[in-house]
Amino acid sequence: MFGHDDASTRYSPLTQIDTHNVQNLTRVWTYHMKKDGPASTSAGTAGKGGGRRSSQATPIVVKGVLYMPTPYSTVVALQPETGKEIWTYKLEKGRPAGRAVTYWPGDKTTPAAVLFGTSDGRLISLDAQTGKPSASFGENGAINIKLGVDNGYTDARYDLTSPPSIYKNIIITGAQVQESPGVGPSGDTRGWDVRTGKLVWRFHSVPHSGEVGNDTWAGDSWKNRSGTNVWGFMSVDAQRGLVFLPYGSPSYDFYGSDRQGKNLFGNSIVALHADTGKLAWYFQTVHHDITDYDLESAPVLMEVTHEGKKIPAVAVIGKVGLMYILDRRNGHPIYGVEERPVPPSDVPGEHSWPTQPFPLKPQQLGRSSFTSAEIATVTPEHQKVCTDLLATEGGMKTGGPFTSFGTKLTVMFPGTIGVTNWPGMSFNAKLGYLFVNTVDLADIGKIAKSEDGSNPPYERTSPWGTYARFWDQQKFWPCQQPPWGQLWAINVNTGDVAWKVPLGIIEELDAKGIHGTGALNYGGSISTAGGLVFIAATDDQRFRAFEAATGKELWVTKLETGAYTTPMTFQGKDGKQYVITVATGGSYYDRTSGDSVIAFALPQ
Repeated sequence: MFGHDDASTRYSPLTQIDTHNVQNLTRVWTYHMKKDGPASTSAGTAGKGGGRRSSQATPIVVKGVLYMPTPYSTVVALQPETGKEIWTYKLEKGRPAGRAVTYWPGDKTTPAAVLFGTSDGRLISLDAQTGKPSASFGENGAINIKLGVDNGYTDARYDLTSPPSIYKNIIITGAQVQESPGVGPSGDTRGWDVRTGKLVWRFHSVPHSGEVGNDTWAGDSWKNRSGTNVWGFMSVDAQRGLVFLPYGSPSYDFYGSDRQGKNLFGNSIVALHADTGKLAWYFQTVHHDITDYDLESAPVLMEVTHEGKKIPAVAVIGKVGLMYILDRRNGHPIYGVEERPVPPSDVPGEHSWPTQPFPLKPQQLGRSSFTSAEIATVTPEHQKVCTDLLATEGGMKTGGPFTSFGTKLTVMFPGTIGVTNWPGMSFNAKLGYLFVNTVDLADIGKIAKSEDGSNPPYERTSPWGTYARFWDQQKFWPCQQPPWGQLWAINVNTGDVAWKVPLGIIEELDAKGIHGTGALNYGGSISTAGGLVFIAATDDQRFRAFEAATGKELWVTKLETGAYTTPMTFQGKDGKQYVITVATGGSYYDRTSGDSVIAFALPQ
């Protein structure tokens, strides 16, 4: 699975590369996903494959074969020791879900399969050995997963961006749906027979009449409600038969006058019985979300030792940067949660929820508040840009946690990219540490009345467009004091921060002797039994390894472009441990582009 296991630990038991030799890592092959470039290049070369499409893909390696989607409408199987192609499957239309594929090992009657969603709402199964469509799955290896959930909105957005999860012979899918308007295709989660593609179960992410949670929607506001979807990653507890679902916010994201109430199961982690899709428990992290603070990263399943007892736990974190560590048998917070008052919305017709749930431990990761006294002073020029920006329209509104957009132009920390996003966390059970990289970047905007008759009647806007950031738009430097990016280790057995370090550099500032700024980042980490944490993600285009116990940077290499995804590691048939990252640039903060899949290993 993506993340190594169903528990989404992103932990590798490999030890060949460790804290003593990681500094010797060298590039051993490069595969270019764009077909008008060379298929692969030898050790240490960047190649000139070009590429103008970014990728968030993480390969998986199963039984000596590497599988991954590309942004060029293909899924490929490669020799993982060399990067040479074994087979390529080309979609006639659409693109494969960009973050990973899912592997099913097969059974006595059905061959092993590679499964993935597509940008046009299909679920496709390929024979893992040949790359041909699976004969028994749907029609010519594909099923249309829009059917039954489009609520009559046949032209509305519905696709998969993340890999499905597997429980026994059931493949479980979420979906990416529209963020506006409020009504449209549902974000329901479904289970399918992995051999045939037939529907096994469906869970209503917005509860229907008579179901648990329906009373959290005023009147009939639940009907045909869009959003409330798992567009990120799920996790599976195979022993208990549970699947854990991180749900995003209901549509419309920033104005909820037509959906008064807490709006379950929006912004909730939900545990279902994986064989039937029946509800086991839920925990909501944001009530009546009007900030687009989705849950989206994979819940991490682990054991926590607390008050002398071992507790099967699940940790979940979303865009707001609050980490909840829960008993995965029942959803009860292990370190406590309290409802705290948050600022009310002043938008006409809005009924914002007066409190939000804050975990007592761990502390909130990343920045959640801002005042004008915290304007960045890294250079006089940058300070002026940011001071002038803050003064727009007579001065922007600032505030503390859950300060939402209102009728006045507002600085909102964190922004909708989030303190963290789908890349989420990795875990080292030996240390009991969860690793998570964070970004401190605010959005700026306000809620303004739409044209008469529009749906929604009020929408997010700003003088710079719908999604504006609190930064220098030329340099992409945030407007508050650094650090702007950090890597954290959280001790799950105490709830405390074990360590945190700035992640990344700003080359221009570093050259001036201004260090420790951290960098904007968008991608995840992996942890290994060699005592390492590997992460690229930063817009300084570096790939790094840190000592898991201390946060000390042990190895860094500069790539030809940014790698805004999660790396992976595996042992080849030749006995070597390899580390792979996908570098294509083109994320929120990077104007460079590339198409490389890059493998590193220790010298012979």
